[in-house]
Amino acid sequence: MQIPAPTNGDPMSRDVQITFDAHDPRALSTFWRDVLGYVHPGPPGVELAEGADALAAWDEFLARTGVSQDEWNSRSAIEDPDGRGPRLYFQRVPEDKVAKNRLHIDVRAAPGLQGDERMAALEAECARLVARGATRIRRDEPHLPMGAGHIVMADPEGNEFCLD
Repeated sequence: MQIPAPTNGDPMSRDVQITFDAHDPRALSTFWRDVLGYVHPGPPGVELAEGADALAAWDEFLARTGVSQDEWNSRSAIEDPDGRGPRLYFQRVPEDKVAKNRLHIDVRAAPGLQGDERMAALEAECARLVARGATRIRRDEPHLPMGAGHIVMADPEGNEFCLD
């Protein structure tokens, strides 16, 4: 299928979804939900009440629609509740992660901060995420003007990301 070019000659923007391969999609999506302040969307056609547990709603939906229980954790997704960020999708795969990511997520944990204040904010977020299952890999100190400093981490399944 060929996508038609815009009529005014300007490139069209696209929505994107970022997909993670995972051994445990539900657990990994819950980790990233907590990192980013995202939410698990409800099942199709199910209106969730304020504060309702979307994952419990999915379990009920999958049971009601006859999906085999061994398939319940084959995929998961999270979305930005404000609709600004990309949807993240998690799919179960059998193989392990074996090499460094060629693409990673930078989590903007210290917007507008610089120097010691910035690094302290990154350290605080690092501690919060380690408590949720992340691994700290290294801290890169600020080297102005080219870098403001960041912390390299890995999620519970070993996918690298940066606190920036």
